[in-house]
Amino acid sequence: MQSEIKVMNVRFNNVTIDESIDIIFEYINKSKKGYICTPNPEMLLKTQKNAVFLNILNNSLLNIADGIGILWASYNIEKHNSKFKALLNLPLVALYPQKFRTVLKERVTGTDLLQKICEKAESHPYKIFLLGAGPKVAEITKEKLLAHSPSLNIVGFFEGSPDDKDKEEIIKKINSSEADILFVAFGAPKQEVWISDNLKTLKTVKIAIGIGGAFDFVSGKKKRAPLWMQKTGLEWLYRLIQEPSRIKRIYNATIKFPIQIIKYL
Repeated sequence: MQSEIKVMNVRFNNVTIDESIDIIFEYINKSKKGYICTPNPEMLLKTQKNAVFLNILNNSLLNIADGIGILWASYNIEKHNSKFKALLNLPLVALYPQKFRTVLKERVTGTDLLQKICEKAESHPYKIFLLGAGPKVAEITKEKLLAHSPSLNIVGFFEGSPDDKDKEEIIKKINSSEADILFVAFGAPKQEVWISDNLKTLKTVKIAIGIGGAFDFVSGKKKRAPLWMQKTGLEWLYRLIQEPSRIKRIYNATIKFPIQIIKYL
């Protein structure tokens, strides 16, 4: 099994996106029921005040790092760096990001994971269900995914919500579809909590994955940052320019999270 490291008490698996895809499909082939998480810095901050969420993340089949900040944190933790040294190498996250791909190999976003799984699933008989996002977004996401992978077997989509009033209808739709793979786009921690609470009632679902805003990007509702910004860990800046209202979330990920890690060292 791949190595692990804990960051702020959350377990992370040291895997690339290709390795994670292989592991996920191995689970599906063996009918191993469970869920996959892609924790990011903001999610880790939420676990500090939400013990239920922390427990859910640590009981996943696989936790994949989503965020260059997680790679930076794991590097400093594993190297037993001092607070001062960790602070000094913080600017290198953007200038020399490959330096931090040693303890955890790679950042894997929910969007990339969704697309890679769908690419591989096209050559398998597995059924996929898309749950969550705004009006029409899941439907358009289905169309975009099928345009790229025409043989993909998407058996259902539904906007829904994590509210109890929608639970019965959602479970009925998913069970009727006989889906094997479920993508949930309710945002963290709601999507992870919903999956943890309801996975046992989803009769055919083998793997469920919370993918945050991935449907927005795949559908084209939101434009993703250029590849060079993704690779240098500056995707947050692009999203801030697009959505100034995200300023608090960006602050948490880029300022508050590093401060918490430096305090921990």
